[in-house]
Amino acid sequence: MADGTYTLLVELSEAATIEVGALGEHRFPSGWYAYTGSALGSGGFSRVDRHYELAAGERETRHWHIDYLLGHEAATLRGDVRTVDADVECAVAERLPDGPLEGFGASDCDCSSHLAYGADGADGGELQRTVASAHRAVSED
Repeated sequence: MADGTYTLLVELSEAATIEVGALGEHRFPSGWYAYTGSALGSGGFSRVDRHYELAAGERETRHWHIDYLLGHEAATLRGDVRTVDADVECAVAERLPDGPLEGFGASDCDCSSHLAYGADGADGGELQRTVASAHRAVSED
């Protein structure tokens, strides 16, 4: 099974206050979010499938910070970008805009956050292009 690094593209249709596990309750503005994570090891990108299932309401258990955002009724998982066979999670996250919550998805590294934010309109196009560019750039390094 393929593994590597992924970035989820999430649209939050309205501002929301969300309890994010040990990080506590935080306010998220409406807009687009990009969450970068790793899917390394035996399960590979099946972790991404699990995120889609949770976002669709087919799972309830929250394991990671992103699960709390994906499980909110105003959040829609719109797609993902993947870099196969590469552990470039932090390198991708560092190339993306800042997010609203310090430590989100970054409890096992020195990054400030693995959640980026963009309030760039209805289709999230600018953030999507930035994510794709970040994955290409780290693949070429």
